[in-house]
Amino acid sequence: MRVDKFLWCVRKYKTRSLASEAVKLNKVSVNNEVVKPSRIIKINDEIQFKKEGITYAIAVTALPKSRLGAKLVPDYIKDITSQEELDKRDFMQMMQNFNRDKGTGRPTKKERRDLDDFTE
Repeated sequence: MRVDKFLWCVRKYKTRSLASEAVKLNKVSVNNEVVKPSRIIKINDEIQFKKEGITYAIAVTALPKSRLGAKLVPDYIKDITSQEELDKRDFMQMMQNFNRDKGTGRPTKKERRDLDDFTE
């Protein structure tokens, strides 16, 4: 199976074209080698891919026939991402929620209604 199709099938990318684009931009490597989208992967290959600033690593345990449901993905891959990268992802998610203080940035629906009432 092609590496871009595999990454799409196991739901690491939302569309196959996004997976293919990531491979073309050298963000995906198989067994520590930068690959092209047409690279055929086999069972026991290790795939590393960079997404949103984090380098994920997965091991191929089986090859799916087509795109999988989310519950079936663990049957086909094993997540071997380092703990350091997972901590980095958790920190980035925490910072995303932490940055906006109440009342700054885009107003909430209630704040907008109050503004409209005030200006009328």
